[in-house]
Amino acid sequence: MEENLKRVREEIEKSREHSVTGEEVKLIAVTKTHGVDAIEEAIKLGVTDIGENKVQELTEKMDIIGDKVRYHMIGNLQSNKVKYIYRDVALIHSLDRLSLAKEIEKRAEQTDHIVPCLVQVNIGDEASKGGLAYDGVLPFLESILDYEHIKVEGLMAIAPNVEDEAYLRKLFRKMFALKEDIERRRYEGVHMNHLSMGMSNDFTIAIEEGANMVRVGSRIFGKRHY
Repeated sequence: MEENLKRVREEIEKSREHSVTGEEVKLIAVTKTHGVDAIEEAIKLGVTDIGENKVQELTEKMDIIGDKVRYHMIGNLQSNKVKYIYRDVALIHSLDRLSLAKEIEKRAEQTDHIVPCLVQVNIGDEASKGGLAYDGVLPFLESILDYEHIKVEGLMAIAPNVEDEAYLRKLFRKMFALKEDIERRRYEGVHMNHLSMGMSNDFTIAIEEGANMVRVGSRIFGKRHY
């Protein structure tokens, strides 16, 4: 793992040299299906943020590991599971529908919490993936502007799993353009601090095209254990 992390960090820094922004890049180590021991080792090696896809797995790991690391909910979030995590995660990456926003707002209002979220965009128009259609992002943002307990911090996308680099760059550029457009509109309470895109197979390209947050799992921990 130490060697894997070193290589990933080197690739991140090398990609930053060719980035359209040159920004610092936050590494989210994706720990789904990997056990607590592996996460503890990663923390010792300097990992500060981990990402989980499933609420049950996330809460089980939170209970054991505690506040040694920041937790990110990166998978599809069902509304009935919001109550288990909204107070404890650093960021929900997968806000993608009004019903979910309403549930987060309702729960957070009850306990006076502010919940940082990224709006997920289905950049490849894939039926198998969550996320808003590209053209639906602005109307969605405008529909939740009065939700005082949701703090929109940026955008997230999962690119299609393809090897066509030109196509991937096109999609990542489209995401970066959307982020820039939203920033120019200066919506009250909406910030574009994070552009979360890029995973083990495409994070270097994503960084070059403007990502400042990447979600890397198998390149750090090896193949998943099912």
